[in-house]
Amino acid sequence: MLTKFLFNFFSSFAILMLIFIFQTIWLYIGDLAGKGLDLLIIGKFIFYFMPSLIDKVLPLTVVLSSILTFGNLAENYEFAAMKASGISLQRAMRTIVVFVLLLGVVAFFFANNVAPAAAHKVYNLKRNIGNVKPAAIIAEGIFSDFEGMNIKVDKKYGENDRFLENIIIHKKSNKVISNVVIKAKKGELVSSEGSDIIKLILKDGNYYEDVQSKNSKTKLKLPFAKAKFNEYIINIQLTGMGDKDLEEDRNVDTEKMKKVSRLIVDIDSIKQDNVKTIKAIAKNISDRAGAFKPDYGFNNLKPKLQDKEGGAKLPNNDKKVVKKDTVLYNGDIVALFKEPMQAQLYSTAHSLTTAVLSSVSARKKELEIKYQRYNIHVLALHTKYALAFSCIILFFVGAPLGAIIRKGGLGLPMVIAIVLFLAYYFLGVFVGNSAKVGKISPALAAWIPALVMLPLGMFLTIRATNDKGLISFGDIIYMIKKRFIKNSKTKTDGK
Repeated sequence: MLTKFLFNFFSSFAILMLIFIFQTIWLYIGDLAGKGLDLLIIGKFIFYFMPSLIDKVLPLTVVLSSILTFGNLAENYEFAAMKASGISLQRAMRTIVVFVLLLGVVAFFFANNVAPAAAHKVYNLKRNIGNVKPAAIIAEGIFSDFEGMNIKVDKKYGENDRFLENIIIHKKSNKVISNVVIKAKKGELVSSEGSDIIKLILKDGNYYEDVQSKNSKTKLKLPFAKAKFNEYIINIQLTGMGDKDLEEDRNVDTEKMKKVSRLIVDIDSIKQDNVKTIKAIAKNISDRAGAFKPDYGFNNLKPKLQDKEGGAKLPNNDKKVVKKDTVLYNGDIVALFKEPMQAQLYSTAHSLTTAVLSSVSARKKELEIKYQRYNIHVLALHTKYALAFSCIILFFVGAPLGAIIRKGGLGLPMVIAIVLFLAYYFLGVFVGNSAKVGKISPALAAWIPALVMLPLGMFLTIRATNDKGLISFGDIIYMIKKRFIKNSKTKTDGK
């Protein structure tokens, strides 16, 4: 039985991995083809990208191979022969269960060590391809960061995508502020072999530049300079040209490139940084709103005590005397001031409130990004553990299901395996996206797909152990009839 399972497992894994590799090629063919890249570089890119497919391929492989193995055994009445010999289903599954447990350990090791290193390689390879082959880094329809400029083109064509159409360029200044905008209808990337200078030739366009004036009155008019050109040449020095190694590593780390130990440290660091940011924002808002300022008497609600003569009536009905220089007032403070001062107080309060709201709105996006980064790291940490656990759970879903349906081959088992996997995968994508924006706890979101499959696995295992099939229409009709008969008897006895 173990031999059959291993054969089905590795053959299914190879087929599914091949399918997902072709999907990857289809997705990235536009970025790799026609860029003058060697086949070896393209092969390395695909090879480094393969580990990122394990979280999709491995669960589907476990489901499919377990359904194929146990469905084939049940179809050929091998289970019946084993049970006649006194071998139970649990005993028959024992060696395969041990293998699946080891597979879970291997899956965790792979997700914790191999996948982060491969993701790092893919990132560096893509960035270095963009440096060596400039046209590869300029995407169509979106702004791309290109050697100190943000450039957007509607279309690329020609040899190595050297010709461009409808170009918009935002040039960055030393202050990291884009005060120059260039628009052109057509453009061309021209380079020479062995040179680290590339010419960006723009044709039939306009040049716009904001003029920084020191005069405050002139500055309010937002002055700018505009020029029309037939041809404009920008010389760009590409730091990645020459003898650039396409596999040179850069010190860039995302959550996909980190191991468990690094994720735990970074999660704690990000959490502390978020707390510091919140405290800084709260302090800034309280200072701007004038909160916790020195008490000038208006907030001195507890009067100083003297003797009992002429005492004021307090909330606790005790009569005490208040000093003449003490203010005891629980009403409208503004009413204590004259009318011109009241309008000024309202205006000041309105200005402070508007300033606080503007500050909160401006920092809201920053906080959302910080908390999203924290949620992503927590989700990545728990996903590594959940992958190993999911392989075990999905085996206990597929194995008894194969024994129940009693069908081998790649027909019905393949359909059932794909349906189960799609339910597992899309549930994971949905809760994962919700966890990133804070709608669901990221620690819980990583485990939800496996926890949803756990009751199904327990139910199917119990049914297969007791030689029962899935709930059929006959069972449902029988239960309904039994219910109606019981109700009719109850009414008859009541009469």
